[in-house]
Amino acid sequence: MPERLAEMLLDLWTPLIILWITLPPCIYTAPMNQSPVLMSGSPLELNRLSEEQRILNRSKRGWVWNQMFVLEEFSGPEPILVGRLHTDLDPGSKKIKYILSGDGAGTIFQINDITGDIHAIKRLDREEKAEYTLTAQAVDWETNKPLEPPSEFIIKVQDINDNAPEFLNGPYHATVPEMSILGTSVTNVTATDADDPVYGNSAKLVYSILEGQPYFSIEPETAIIKTALPNMDREAKEEYLVVIQAKDMGGHSGGLSGTTTLTVTLTDVNDNPPKFAQSLYHFSVPEDVVLGTAIGRVKANDQDIGENAQSSYDIIDGDGTALFEITSDAQAQDGIIRLRKPLDFETKRSYTLKVEAANVHTDPRFSSRGPFKDTATVKIVVEDADEPPVFSSPTYLLEVHENAALNSVIGQVTARDPDITSSPIRFSIDRHTDLERQFNVNADDGKITLATPLDRELSVWHNITIIATEIRNHSQISRVPVAIKVLDVNDNAPEFASEYEAFLCENGKPGQVIQTVSATDKDEPKNGHYFLYSLLPEMVNNPNFTIKKNEDNSLSILAKHNGFNRQKQEVYLLPIIISDSGNPPLSSTSTLTIRVCGCSSDGVVQSCNVEAYVLPIGLSMGALIAILACIILLLVIVVLFVTLRRHKNEPLIIKDDEDVRENIIRYDDEGGGEEDTEAFDIATLQNPDGINGFLPRKDIKPDLQFMPRQGLAPVPSGVDVDEFINVRLHEADNDPTAPPYDSIQIYGYEGRGSVAGSLSSLESTISDSDQNFDYLSDWGPRFKRLGELYSVGESDKET
Repeated sequence: MPERLAEMLLDLWTPLIILWITLPPCIYTAPMNQSPVLMSGSPLELNRLSEEQRILNRSKRGWVWNQMFVLEEFSGPEPILVGRLHTDLDPGSKKIKYILSGDGAGTIFQINDITGDIHAIKRLDREEKAEYTLTAQAVDWETNKPLEPPSEFIIKVQDINDNAPEFLNGPYHATVPEMSILGTSVTNVTATDADDPVYGNSAKLVYSILEGQPYFSIEPETAIIKTALPNMDREAKEEYLVVIQAKDMGGHSGGLSGTTTLTVTLTDVNDNPPKFAQSLYHFSVPEDVVLGTAIGRVKANDQDIGENAQSSYDIIDGDGTALFEITSDAQAQDGIIRLRKPLDFETKRSYTLKVEAANVHTDPRFSSRGPFKDTATVKIVVEDADEPPVFSSPTYLLEVHENAALNSVIGQVTARDPDITSSPIRFSIDRHTDLERQFNVNADDGKITLATPLDRELSVWHNITIIATEIRNHSQISRVPVAIKVLDVNDNAPEFASEYEAFLCENGKPGQVIQTVSATDKDEPKNGHYFLYSLLPEMVNNPNFTIKKNEDNSLSILAKHNGFNRQKQEVYLLPIIISDSGNPPLSSTSTLTIRVCGCSSDGVVQSCNVEAYVLPIGLSMGALIAILACIILLLVIVVLFVTLRRHKNEPLIIKDDEDVRENIIRYDDEGGGEEDTEAFDIATLQNPDGINGFLPRKDIKPDLQFMPRQGLAPVPSGVDVDEFINVRLHEADNDPTAPPYDSIQIYGYEGRGSVAGSLSSLESTISDSDQNFDYLSDWGPRFKRLGELYSVGESDKET
């Protein structure tokens, strides 16, 4: 506490001493036990100054101010006196009043208007506000008139050490490579102090390490943290906690301090070689294992991490380097031993390998620590397994002539059981590869024979599969492809390559090439085709044509003379004998058709038909076809026009509501009842309304032309209705021009079980005299005529 009090007093009086030294002559400084008093020289005193003094001294106004100081954080029982205002105009008669305005006037700072004393009435904090600007003025007590102009001055809050240092970004984390040399920089930290850095040592910081020795050190002023020990090993300890202190007052006793933590992590470097967990590994594998199968895993441990722990594996020695391989697993960091080639228990039953693991990424700084690799021995034991038969060759190629005899031996395949027991083998053909069953194989010795004739021209190659099966274990089978090539024999005669047809111009010249032909042969001799051409013996002295063999194995036909005439002979047939060079040679006769044609002067064929002579001069065949097409088109137009005119002249049916034509239907037999499905559809009947009785039929063409019938004359009263109906029925039956309005339907099926009874009126027990037909007159004009007929009949009967 005495030391703390001494520091506070020093902080309090230091600015006052500085003020006393720096104040101008007109400023009075109070004794040590009083507050400073700011005064101004009076005008009278200024007048007493000599002229020389006026020249030597700078002129001053009534008020000359400087700074005032007040200690922060002061909390005494009474307001603290900051300073005193005084002017020479004040004779002490209390007629002058001091006024204070500006920052904190009345709230923080209070002035005694009589004495001019300024007090701080509140506790001040420099970190909140470091200085206050105020204005002082002396006025008349009674009139409040200013006695002098206002003057401005500053009250500065004097700092004390009341803020401890702070690490704003803590806690901190840093990394440094392991095995670093002494003094390697790790990181730096920074603390801040809210106290005034200019005044005193309140903000002067000194750094130190409270926890973390002897591994790390710190620069007291720069706070740079460095390694204090060399070759720190991550594998021994990876993380360190360092406690750092920052202390103000230059680190002296009584200063305030703050702390933070720094976590230092050692990063890995490749300073450790890989090491196999064991020096000898044992694995076993069946001899029939599939190629590429993993046989076992070996692993070399590395204390490093990440890419520094990555190792590559190799087989560097042993008797199985050609049969086995090793690959690295990047995830598991181990080596996988796989099979490269087939194993055979009967040939070799165990293998020894020497495997090496080496770091992929090495650091030359640590090469002195020795090679970053390790080796181990791997022993692999081959286990016996029941293996399928093994053919003497992976593939077979056989040849056979296409004229080979049936059941002749083409070739032979052989296979054996590689096991110690050596089971017998049976051979067969996979018929999916020999659908036509052209070959057979002997089940015991594997000899392949011909089952059907071969034709090289149809198929040159035959690919079959031979199956070998163990007799003792039918599940053990093997397959081998057999390719059979069919060899050619001369069994096809040559012939023309295509159907040739030559054209000979009538105005051709002797020796002119008419046509060039070539031949083809389905056979394929080893030395290629060579054809011989000749005419038939009886046509060797052909008067019209001759032949010439060309170097490209083709044949040219030439004309012997000119003056060919197609009217005399239009077509010539020239038989040609073609022979090959086989042994024995084969030949065939092909006939070349030569047509005589009319050609232009430059030899272009224009027409090869004799009929061309009868064509009009200057009129080609195309022109004649065009003319014929135009004629046919005109005929079609005329026919269509006549047909349309005939349709327009056909008479239409004129309907008249007052003209009624009877529809008489005669039944010779009773209907079939409800079960008669063959009855006539009565809906097809129509009611004619033709005028004058003429209504031509459209469904048939009448053979005889009848005159139109006259309209029906009114029936006189008293006519016999039965006679009238019979006459009309006779006319309708014999008039082919009448529409089919009247129809007679014969019902030949009576039906069974009709509950409705018969609808026929032929056998009705009620006579016509019992019926009253007066209601027909109420049915309208269409039934007027029918009503007259029945009413006339009833009146006749009554009379």
